[in-house]
Amino acid sequence: MSQSKRMDILTLASLSLGLLTLGIGAFLAFTAPPATEQGHVYRIIFLHVPSAWVGMVSLFVAVAYSILYLARGKAHYDRMATAVIEVALLFLSLTLISGMLWGRPTWGVYWTWEPRLTTFAILLVVYIGYFVVRSAIEDPELRAKASAAISILGAINVPITYMSVKWWRSLHQTQTFDLTTGRSNFDPAMLPALLVNILALSLLFLAFVRIRGLLAERESAKQELSPQAG
Repeated sequence: MSQSKRMDILTLASLSLGLLTLGIGAFLAFTAPPATEQGHVYRIIFLHVPSAWVGMVSLFVAVAYSILYLARGKAHYDRMATAVIEVALLFLSLTLISGMLWGRPTWGVYWTWEPRLTTFAILLVVYIGYFVVRSAIEDPELRAKASAAISILGAINVPITYMSVKWWRSLHQTQTFDLTTGRSNFDPAMLPALLVNILALSLLFLAFVRIRGLLAERESAKQELSPQAG
């Protein structure tokens, strides 16, 4: 079986399993007990937190690909880093939208410049800038090196965003999973739904990255063949 065939099978499997798991997660989210203070509006956490976790953790995957590119100089790693960041922005945008919809009934506003939201906004701007830089540089090698630098430096803001609710006075609730203490600040009755949705979005992230990476590989192959055909 060829490598591309195996990749297609893995992509289809992760996409199918991700959609199935997402359906299970949605069922668990809607059947979980409502929160004591926020009631049913709290259910948006089952989308907000998983999308935030997957989106932010994936930025470190992009860092790994960026370092591999700088170390080995293979265009494949640059393409994969770009694919990961592109999909990460999708999940981070979902985090932003779900957070605003959650903030309106709980804080009274869709947006406020408190520490968590401010650092998160900076994070989004940096990675949007990543694609602005890529579109502005024509030389492939210089573009890949500049992109790798932004990917690596931009990821520094991920732990800052995560810790912002502890370091500064914030309206935002404390971390759902506190990595500094190893504890979960979450109702145990709601935890299964949250974990299932994190798994679902992780599988979908894998599928989307593989699809985007495959498309990028094909686009690159066409560009390499075009001069020869001419």
